[in-house]
Amino acid sequence: MSAFVTHGPDGTEGAQESPQTPAGLPLTGERTVPGLDVENYWFRRHEVAYLQLLHHCVDRDVLEAGFGEGYGADLLAGVARGVTGVDYDESAVAHARARYPRVTVLAGNLAALPLPDDSVDVVVNFQVIEHLWDQSQFVAECARVLRPGGRLLMSTPNRITFTPDSDTPVNPFHTRELNAAELTELLTDGGFTVESMNGVFHGPRLRELDAKYGGSIIEAQIARALADAPWPADLLADIAALGADDFELLDARDADIDASLDLVAIAVAP
Repeated sequence: MSAFVTHGPDGTEGAQESPQTPAGLPLTGERTVPGLDVENYWFRRHEVAYLQLLHHCVDRDVLEAGFGEGYGADLLAGVARGVTGVDYDESAVAHARARYPRVTVLAGNLAALPLPDDSVDVVVNFQVIEHLWDQSQFVAECARVLRPGGRLLMSTPNRITFTPDSDTPVNPFHTRELNAAELTELLTDGGFTVESMNGVFHGPRLRELDAKYGGSIIEAQIARALADAPWPADLLADIAALGADDFELLDARDADIDASLDLVAIAVAP
């Protein structure tokens, strides 16, 4: 989901492309980019998974499978022994190669990763699995490239809260969304042991903004984007001021995982 959404001629939600962003890569609705006030909520909501799981990548060989704009791969490169990023999108590959020299950037299909067997310690896959047509094949590829005991770190929107009461994703770029039980099944069927299942939730500041904007700061943003009109100054200022620490990452043992915004799984390869 992005702040830049609009309706196409067939009535479906699509993306309002922004040709100029501070990151230099257009918004398409399929990925989020840093440095844009109206996109800041989604950027920070994605960033929290990188920051909270960064310690798993210290001094490790890391693959980010589906790196989008590339900011996350570069963040990982600050602590990892080495980071390789693989993405199918040619524009993202060219952008990341130019912008993030610490990352080894490869073009490739996530269903056939261009890496040898047993070549990395950690695979990072944040906000990507919901875009893939063959999710099981991708999980099998993760198991193949991971060394024994390596970790797969995965985040994805929680189907229950992201597209409630429907099996058809509201985001036109998503193929299949998952709840916690379905994500667990996908990983365990692929031979992984799920070490922990976690959820992203609004922290105190965001809960205050939910109340301020009629119950949902998310709906307030989407309504403004669909209105094709300038954002109210107070809403834009509230969104621009958010940080990753305004979100909470809670273990399923400590919170209602089905009420989470996004799911974050840590799984161990055989």
